[in-house]
Amino acid sequence: MMLNTLLLCFLAIQAPESPKVETPNIVIMYVDDMGWGDLPSQGATGWTMPNLDRLQQEGTRFTEFLVAQPVCSASRAALLTGCYPNRLGIHGALAPSAKHGLHEDETTLAEIAKSKGYATGMFGKWHLGHHKQFLPVHHGFDEYLGIPYSNDMWPGHPGTSKNWPPLPLIEGDETIEIIEDYDDQDVITRRLTEGAVDFINRHADQPFFLYVPHPQPHVPLGADPKFKGSSEQGFYGDVMQEIDWSMGQILEALDQHDLADNTLVIFSSDNGPWINYGDHAGTTAHLREAKGTTFDGGVRVPCIARWPGKVKAGHVNDIPWMTIDVLPTMVNILNAEMPARSIDGRDALPVLVSEPDATSPQEVYLFYYGRNNLEAIRWGRWKLHLPHNYRSMEGRPGGTGGKPTKYTYGMKQELALYDVEVDPGETTDVSHANPEVMAYMLELVEAARADLGDNLVKREGRGVREPGRIPEEKKSGQG
Repeated sequence: MMLNTLLLCFLAIQAPESPKVETPNIVIMYVDDMGWGDLPSQGATGWTMPNLDRLQQEGTRFTEFLVAQPVCSASRAALLTGCYPNRLGIHGALAPSAKHGLHEDETTLAEIAKSKGYATGMFGKWHLGHHKQFLPVHHGFDEYLGIPYSNDMWPGHPGTSKNWPPLPLIEGDETIEIIEDYDDQDVITRRLTEGAVDFINRHADQPFFLYVPHPQPHVPLGADPKFKGSSEQGFYGDVMQEIDWSMGQILEALDQHDLADNTLVIFSSDNGPWINYGDHAGTTAHLREAKGTTFDGGVRVPCIARWPGKVKAGHVNDIPWMTIDVLPTMVNILNAEMPARSIDGRDALPVLVSEPDATSPQEVYLFYYGRNNLEAIRWGRWKLHLPHNYRSMEGRPGGTGGKPTKYTYGMKQELALYDVEVDPGETTDVSHANPEVMAYMLELVEAARADLGDNLVKREGRGVREPGRIPEEKKSGQG
């Protein structure tokens, strides 16, 4: 197949039209660093999650839900914009020293919802630019309460810069408090949950979009005193049980206002677990590696969705789809307009509702990491890893009590093809047995590089856009 034809296919925005449906309220809970294996239904032991169990019984568990990158800011950019984050100039995890963020011309899920008259609220971690111009209330959210970046980005946390400023709690676009110590961290989940429930209570008579990106279970762990010691596992289990409680509070608020039947609820995580924190981190179950790598342990995450009468109840769906597909799916559900700027996601409504003939909305999914390094691509059952270095614990145990163990860096991944349907642990290279698959996937790689670039081979992409940037301070003596 000619490269230009591949590129046209790759850049296509919309899949075949799906049937329009009644517009629901939408709730997305997007937790931080929860591993694929941290759901009890996917192997977790040592804690219970009855509210997420209920969500699964009344909805669908998606076992092949993917994030665009295995790290904080990039993952969130993909969910909220429907774009690969490197298309937007968003890489990695933005530090408190960052001077850029999400560009004002990018369209977010909140702006899609607002275009249809929805109230929009966010309670949690933003991490797409902490300067005022980048904050959620300037990207479509009517209300915001939360922290601007990760909760470990404060002075004194093991492994972070002691020169970072105090961690702010922001309401709207103003700092209202400083999170000074671990006691303050302990109450964040409860406070965000209370804010989310209050938002539902105040907007029960109009359509709303509620986004709850909890900072937990990212280290440093924090749990309300009533949850400490509540699990058999320890502190991480306590945190997981409070997250489950948070979901329960939201479900209860929907029930109290008779909104459950017309509300789409989605639960997921931004990337896999930060495994060098050991007993303060989750698990990937049978998947390889974790956060900070493009193996499935880093990019395949828990996902549950409930929408009574639309999303199939008590169902397990193994069709691959990605966070970039959420925005165009929401556009279809709300009968809204697509963003003016091109996006990468495609409508996944047939997958969301598990239509009998549903297939993955994309031919290929890309996994970039670092500074625009194309490390892997997924085509159906096949996952091709391109040569790159990665970090690993090499099977060693992680740290204890909130202190990490050091990774082994510079591990080398050679060009390799994995059949992730039969080998989800990405252990056996089958490239030599599948030359035609290899040839086609390498053509897909070239199409991706032409569009988005690839620093690993020093390629610039023609489809990359600039992030938003804070205005340069005027130099002394200049007008």
